[in-house]
Amino acid sequence: MCGIVGCVGIDDTRTFLLTGLKLLEYRGYDSAGIAMVINDHTLAHAKSVGYVAALERESYSLPHSGTVGIAHTRWATHGGVNVSNAHPHFDTNRAIAVVHNGIVENHTALRTLLERDGVVFRSETDTEVIAHLIAKFYHGDLCEAVRLAVREIRGTFGIAVVSTHEPGVLIAARMGSPLVLGIGDDFHVIASDVPAILARTQQVVYLNDGEVVRATKDDYQVLSLDKTPLTPEVQSVDQQLDSIERGSFPHYMLKEIYDQPRSLENTMRGRLKPESGDVILGGPRMDIDDILAIERVIFVACGTSLHASMIAKYLFEEFLRIPSEAEHASEFRYRNPIIRRGRDLAVFTSQSGETADTLAAMREVKRKGGRTLGICNVVNSSIAREVESGIYTHAGIEIGVASTKAFTAQVTAMALLMLWMGRVRDLSSFVFTQIIEELCHIPQKIDDILIDTTDVKALAEELVPAKNMLYLGRGYNFPVALEGALKMKEISYIHAEGYPAAEMKHGPIALIDENMPVVVIAPKDRTYAKVMSNIQEIKARKGFVIAVTTEGNTELANVVDRVLYVPSVMDPLQPLLTVVPLQLLAYYVALGRGLSVDKPRNLAKAVTVE
Repeated sequence: MCGIVGCVGIDDTRTFLLTGLKLLEYRGYDSAGIAMVINDHTLAHAKSVGYVAALERESYSLPHSGTVGIAHTRWATHGGVNVSNAHPHFDTNRAIAVVHNGIVENHTALRTLLERDGVVFRSETDTEVIAHLIAKFYHGDLCEAVRLAVREIRGTFGIAVVSTHEPGVLIAARMGSPLVLGIGDDFHVIASDVPAILARTQQVVYLNDGEVVRATKDDYQVLSLDKTPLTPEVQSVDQQLDSIERGSFPHYMLKEIYDQPRSLENTMRGRLKPESGDVILGGPRMDIDDILAIERVIFVACGTSLHASMIAKYLFEEFLRIPSEAEHASEFRYRNPIIRRGRDLAVFTSQSGETADTLAAMREVKRKGGRTLGICNVVNSSIAREVESGIYTHAGIEIGVASTKAFTAQVTAMALLMLWMGRVRDLSSFVFTQIIEELCHIPQKIDDILIDTTDVKALAEELVPAKNMLYLGRGYNFPVALEGALKMKEISYIHAEGYPAAEMKHGPIALIDENMPVVVIAPKDRTYAKVMSNIQEIKARKGFVIAVTTEGNTELANVVDRVLYVPSVMDPLQPLLTVVPLQLLAYYVALGRGLSVDKPRNLAKAVTVE
């Protein structure tokens, strides 16, 4: 959460910083700010509430060129959304400016100590203590002052610092919140995510926890918090700026829904070998004995990734006969989980690879000696670097806050992992081949769904006034019900809940009347007859039923109020298709309500704080 960008040695400093913020705005958009050292002695700045476009207007009078600069787009943690709490924050003399992503857990104690020294605070934020700490420790060396300051902090941080004391120097430090250093011939840039720097360079250093970087336009040094000089690995980013542009689509979310056929092809490319009937995964570091030794698989994730993990639980239990669990990462590490060395495999799934709760849960499993495997989209993210082994989804950059193509890519990656392990477990060659063949056809089937969205758009218009919705599913489609409800909540602000269809009778049925839209995922599968009974129970209470079912199933049209069709596919892969109309439905309802689809209120793309 929160977007950070900084630069030294770039002529048009203001434009670079604002452009970088726009590319990071999915990380937070409560407020934004910019600070630049001008003429080596003036710290010019501007702040605004709302989107980066407001900051662009507010900062119009600032000089375009600065010696060094930092900028920030905020997702509020401590303190309300106002100009005073917007970053950057400054020391008392306004000679030091700081932007920060994370949480200073001991900020109250630090604030009390600083106030005893006579410091007057101008904001309610935890971040301001960092600026005053740096000023306290500054004795002619900005990098040293930052190093000493962050050693006093408990919690998480990714910070960038500039000062009129050293006008050609950019300092950054990381502990738990991602930062990447971009390297140029005569400039250096810092950002909380790669998209902000792609226009300038693809040569980067991913900072690790406990590292501080000092950059000038000509050089950079990386130190540990105990002042040990480090030699970081410079890597080349395999991404292009045009991959994060919307093209002809009005919103990133819609573009990313339509990206799914290609993103799934990328997830499977080079891994799925239908001609030889094989699955090749280079990431998992397990031999045959390791795979056979696994007695339990624990899938740990948050939000959309948790819903994908629930599908994986069903896959692994049905086809590998391995007891499996799907756990909320935010709860997992706080209950002292039982982890058996060598016998338990924990799979951590995160689009960004930076999700704070998932990262913390992964570290807990490592401490207990469990095997760890990550499923991530972002290359060289924290989870990808720290797990024992992993799988990249290769879905491409996802900008829309409401995740879509990441979900289907994660489910696909988990299916590939199941198949890969199944070769030495209990998966029959017949079923193995059948799943491979079906997976190969999924991209075309999603394309078929996306060719004509007329019915979804018409249904969305009817649902615009809705205040509450229920989503019901069974088996592999219960997690899809959860995901469909989550999408509706995230971007349309309609209260929506997902349930196993049979659980409706244990409480939610009390809510059903003619004003309650109920989405029932009812493909022609082994639970279809049971789901039909649930639909009849809803109709008996005058509920408005929307069914997602298999093409060719004419029975439901005479029973429910509206039907959305998806192509036929084997039961375990149905979520890859049934989720698509639900993604579109949420999108068009939000559009009909006049809401900000890509920037829903109170949400940010990467949840890097607990």
